[in-house]
Amino acid sequence: MAAVLITASPVCAAGPYGRADAQERDTAKALLQPIAVFGADDRTLLPARMTDLEDKIGMLYEPGSRSVCTAFCIGEDTVATAAHCLFRTRGERPLPLANVTFRLSSMGGRRSAGVKIAGAAQGAAEQNVITGTTSLSTKPPIDATRDWALVRLASPVCKKGGLPLVRRTPAELSAIEGERTLYQVGYHGDFGKWRLTLSPPCTVRRLGRNAGGRMIAGDFADASALILHTCDTGGASSGSPLLVDGPRGPEVVGINVGTYLQSQVLTQDGEVLHRYRSDTVANTGVSTLAFMEQRDSFAVAEVITSRQDIRRMQHGLASAGHYEGPLDGLYGPALRAAIEKFETAERRPRTGLASATLLRRLEAVIAGRNRTPAYEPTSDRIETGSVPRPQPARR
Repeated sequence: MAAVLITASPVCAAGPYGRADAQERDTAKALLQPIAVFGADDRTLLPARMTDLEDKIGMLYEPGSRSVCTAFCIGEDTVATAAHCLFRTRGERPLPLANVTFRLSSMGGRRSAGVKIAGAAQGAAEQNVITGTTSLSTKPPIDATRDWALVRLASPVCKKGGLPLVRRTPAELSAIEGERTLYQVGYHGDFGKWRLTLSPPCTVRRLGRNAGGRMIAGDFADASALILHTCDTGGASSGSPLLVDGPRGPEVVGINVGTYLQSQVLTQDGEVLHRYRSDTVANTGVSTLAFMEQRDSFAVAEVITSRQDIRRMQHGLASAGHYEGPLDGLYGPALRAAIEKFETAERRPRTGLASATLLRRLEAVIAGRNRTPAYEPTSDRIETGSVPRPQPARR
């Protein structure tokens, strides 16, 4: 008996130079077509009244793969983007972070000189990136709300400061039915010739308690920080800020990360007999709620770079039972995961960051475990002594 299976997968708009998931290669060409356009395509080049954003929104570029994504300033030397713009998706080879550069829109187009990630010259670029995931799952349960990354740059290129991050839940953004308050600014590979593009105000889809809402929520590992929006997007718009107007100008409420599709697949005995055309439900974004605490930790973190200090951290994490890799003084995925385990055990924001503060805290914990009490009985028999029998009082 044949059955119809509903599946979902995000087509991440990583740019015309990115690669779609293996099972979605037939949709890769559509990344540059209206697959992520809802209704009429009303994208426009950034209007004159918004040109200040050219000093705060730019692009990440890796020349070897010609990968292009949008990123935006959140501090003088820190930008935010989508995690898959740097680490790809599960099963794909991450980009060589030492070759990734960031350039603001005001600095010119894709081929203009950019600024590298901090530590790139010393082989320590990965230590200056914190992310929700380095292995993005694009199959249910999709972990789109972990598709964020914060990157420290080699120099303070964001001289006009960063865009403010504000806490707005997806429910708050969709609270008023039909309200169009959200908009998106980024690069689109099929539009604008590498100039910033505005997607005019759009809506945020409310995840109701009906069957449709429950089915959509069930496709994601965590829907609490998921923004389903109808802003028009195109290739290279992953990592672009989702904005609302605040009292002092544009404020970031989330990061655009991809397109959510639902497809009907006819199966029989576990084999796919027919794939129906996918329906574009919404574009996906991750709310700032998912990374606000990590942003605060990242802003003050002193990243350690020497192999001796990294080796001390590896040794400490191994002693604490979190790390099983080599004590080679090199920062890699295994050490990042071990740091995250230690942070989780301490109920702190999960960053995976090799920082001087974390190393001191780790060594203090290990020292406390190894410290012996000032006095300790050396025998199982403990003599309690004897108390003299009281004598009757003399009269």
